[in-house]
Amino acid sequence: MREFDHFVAIDWSGARGERHKGIAIAIAEGNGGAPVLVDPPKGGFSRNDVFEILRDDLPANSLVGIDLGISLPFNDCGAFFPGWQDSPKSAKRLWKLIDEICEHDEHFGAHSFLQHPEARRYFRHGKDDEGDRFLLPGSVTREGRFREAETAQRAQKCRPVSNFNLVGAAQVGKSSLTGMRMLHRLQGHLPVWPMDPIPDKRLKKGGSLLVEIYTGLASRETAALGARTKLLTYADLNAALSVLDCPPVDRYGDIDDHSSDALLTAAWLRKVAAEKRRWEPRFLTAQIAYTEGWTFGAL
Repeated sequence: MREFDHFVAIDWSGARGERHKGIAIAIAEGNGGAPVLVDPPKGGFSRNDVFEILRDDLPANSLVGIDLGISLPFNDCGAFFPGWQDSPKSAKRLWKLIDEICEHDEHFGAHSFLQHPEARRYFRHGKDDEGDRFLLPGSVTREGRFREAETAQRAQKCRPVSNFNLVGAAQVGKSSLTGMRMLHRLQGHLPVWPMDPIPDKRLKKGGSLLVEIYTGLASRETAALGARTKLLTYADLNAALSVLDCPPVDRYGDIDDHSSDALLTAAWLRKVAAEKRRWEPRFLTAQIAYTEGWTFGAL
């Protein structure tokens, strides 16, 4: 695999509003050293801040991992939204559809899509508010639909939540939809794996690439080697970083989930990006890349 000079991990948020404490950005340099957090503006990063960084201010030759789903399930029934005539045929067309429906939603919000009379039928919106197409006929569980990448995550003992499920602290549906709007706007500026080819680092724009990450996968892999899964202090974080042969972060005391996830995953990206198997998972086909995408690191 080709080399990257910088490894950027972004813990994203789909919450309503402009600025979010839940967005964190960390960078690990390719030549070593501890990962560092990017200082947010007052009130926290906005999604537009992240968009502008990725479009205009990203260090050349960066591998960027962002913690959201870059598409929705398709392979299970041959459609994102079976029964809806406007259901797109590819991930990029899905991004376009969401962005068009939400064109008046500020801050890359996705509220209009979730209230669309057809789209809302496919999501679980609340404990007692489930769209009539959230579950497919013959579903054996009530968890909702999953992409092939999420099935692979489960085989690695992770517990992803369906992107059609908008309920609970672990749901990532809202963050995924807001992120897809951003990905649509980034086209032509930053390629997205596996929909786009891996760029040559000699290109004018520096050969940077964005991938979907699941921070739970990074913590699960370090935990399997002796670290804690839940990182509540800098001591916990540094123990996990040591598993990745990464120097410690020179701080002490408590750390919030978003910061620890970003710091650990930036170091994890640097550690595993050279592994060929991460780029060639067994069940990733050209059709799945075109429709569902993949989670980097899921095997």
